[in-house]
This record gives sequence, structure tokens and C-alpha cells, in this order.
Amino acid sequence: MKKKVVIGLSGGVDSSVAAYLLKKQGYEVIALFMKNWHDTTGVLKGDCPWDEDVLFAELVAKKLGIPFNTVDLSGPYKRKVVDYMFREYKKGRTPNPDVLCNREVKFDLFVKEALKLGAEKVATGHYSRIEQTVLDGKTIYRLLAGKDKNKDQSYFLCQLSQEQLSLSLFPLGEIEKPEVRRIAEELDLATATRKDSQGICFVGKVDLPVFLQQELAAKKGEILEIPKEKESGIRYPEGLPPDNVTDKELKFLSSAVRYTPKNGTHIGEHSGAHFFTIGQRKGINIGGKAEPLFVLQLDVKNNILYVGQGHDHPGLNRKGLFIPWGEDHWVRKDLKMEPGDDRELLVRIRYRQPLQEAGLFARLEGIYIIFKELQRGITPGQFAAWYDGEELIGSGVIFE
Repeated sequence: MKKKVVIGLSGGVDSSVAAYLLKKQGYEVIALFMKNWHDTTGVLKGDCPWDEDVLFAELVAKKLGIPFNTVDLSGPYKRKVVDYMFREYKKGRTPNPDVLCNREVKFDLFVKEALKLGAEKVATGHYSRIEQTVLDGKTIYRLLAGKDKNKDQSYFLCQLSQEQLSLSLFPLGEIEKPEVRRIAEELDLATATRKDSQGICFVGKVDLPVFLQQELAAKKGEILEIPKEKESGIRYPEGLPPDNVTDKELKFLSSAVRYTPKNGTHIGEHSGAHFFTIGQRKGINIGGKAEPLFVLQLDVKNNILYVGQGHDHPGLNRKGLFIPWGEDHWVRKDLKMEPGDDRELLVRIRYRQPLQEAGLFARLEGIYIIFKELQRGITPGQFAAWYDGEELIGSGVIFE
């Protein structure tokens, strides 16, 4: 008897080809489309409307000869993902809804719906791989980077658990994107030339301030420029910290620069500090400067936006970050660090960022991640994911 697999068919080319590959491999494939968002407030016209997505998904299912089903998860999606976004932006933090969506919706609520259809496994079009190994008689599921280094999406899966991985299949893990397009064109799938979706998971590309104004009010505030003084600023030691690094040094290396109004010069106004993110360049709307302006710090309490000129501004580039206990997550719980542990791993703080050499230092209050090279735009609320070679073993929400 064929194993039954439910594929999350999204209306994009990746999940379409994933469905085809599963069928080719001999699985009994069932398509399930998620309706997760209906409101178009702030959504840029033509970007990822669900009604168009479901049409493409249905056309692909028909072409492949697989049953097609839909499920409406818009209620829990709003509670678990969108409301979380609003809360984080209100605090002056920048969330990553795609990571949360995978943990809370795609690989939780969606999986439960798939199991109702009799699925033994659930598949998606992610460019990532799962490898099984046995340690001490126990099966361990390893989350590995996709073979296509330009499309590797393991970062978005950094909050998944062993149980979630045990139920998952990623048919595109061994394939590169051009091959996916080629297969789709060869099969004459409706999604073959369709653009990849962008923006917020299941919402699409949005005008963020307009989208956030559903919950967060616009409010004028000051923009203060922090001068870039080349002869001063923080001096970070080069390379990774030594084995005898002190807790005091770790706190210094992982801390952001803190500005106050007396540090800056008034250069304009904004419509709400919570609409911005650290490292942002667009939307400041102040010209006439020698170099581009970037957001250095948000003060949502006093509604002040601190900005500075140039990629090399000392306030934009940091040596490390901090993740408190409780905000850490271990895909490989058997590799979890305990207070006092130090480890050299590879880390990324955003999707598609090349992996960075870093030292992880577990202490009583949490994990300090100190990089070999300075990192631009470390952003509270985002996820840092750490790898041992190709394997993603853990992640955490950046506190500072």
C-alpha cells in the first residue's frame, strides 16, 4: 500500500514541483491549500492575493491528478502570527512572521489538518533537508541546509521540533531552483513562470506602516542624527573572544549602543518609531546627506528615531548579541548548551545571510553570541540560528 502524503500546495512553483516529485516517488499525494489571510489592508495590489493562489493550486492539482482540498486557518493565523507581529512592533522590536508561521501554523495546525486526511507525512516546498540518524538507540532528525545555497530555507525552519521534523518531507532539498523551474515548464504546470511570493507569510508584500496602522496609531516624533566620529566610538577586539573571556566582557561585546536626545541633532520628523526597524534605510525620507541614513536605534517610549550616516557607522555595526534562557530553542535537544558551556559554531541572523563564524557562550542568564566579524543591523525580535556545518541545531529570539 502506498504511503499517504499531504502536500501544502500554495499556488507557487516550488510546492507544485514538490507534489510532482512525491507522486513520482510512489507516494499517494493529496493537496491541501491553506487560506490564512483575507484582509487586503496595506497589501500591495497584485502581490500574493489568496484567491489567485488557490486558483493556481487547483490547476496544478488537476494537472497532476491529485485530490485537492482547502482549509481555512485564518482565525488562528491572526492570533498566533499577525497579533504577535503587532505586539512586537509596538515594543520597538522587529518580528519574523515567517519563522513563527512555520512553527505555529504550517507545521502545527496544518499538520493536524493533514493527519485528519490520513496523512503519514506532510510535505512542503522548502529548500531544506531532513536526515535521520540513531544515537543511543533513539532516532534523531537532523535539519540540514538545502543543496541550493542561494535558496536554502533552513533558517525559516529554525524553530521546528523533533516531532515536527519526524512528520515532514522536503522533496526540494536536493534540487536547485533552476531545475525546479525546468521541471515545471516541462510538465506545463500553471505555476511554471509564476513569480515567487514575497513579503509576510500568507499576507504578501505590504506597505508596512499602512498594514501596522490597523493596530498601531501613527504619531509624529523626532528624528535625531547621531554623528559618525571616526576617531571615537566603540573599539571591538578582532576575531573571536579568548577562552578566558569574562562575563563582563561578554555583556559589553553583546550590548547595543544606547543613545539619548543629547547625543543627536534634530533633522526631521517621522510618523511613528514603531514603524521602523534597526538598519532600515528606506522610509526615513531625509535627503541632502553625504551618505545614506540608516536607523540606529528606536525609542518607542519617547517616539524618537535615531539615525546615522553610512554603512560603517559604529552604531550600526556590533560584535555580538544576547538571547535569554526561555527564548532559545534546540532542534537538537541532545546538543543543548548549559551554563558554562562555550562552543564555536556558524550563525546567521537573517535569511540568505552567509553563515558567520561565532562563539556561543552559555551563562546563567542566557546565551551570548560573539561574532568573529562585526555584524550590521542586529535587530531585537529577529531570530539567530546556529549551525554545526550544514546542520541547524538551534535558534533563539534576539533580545539585544
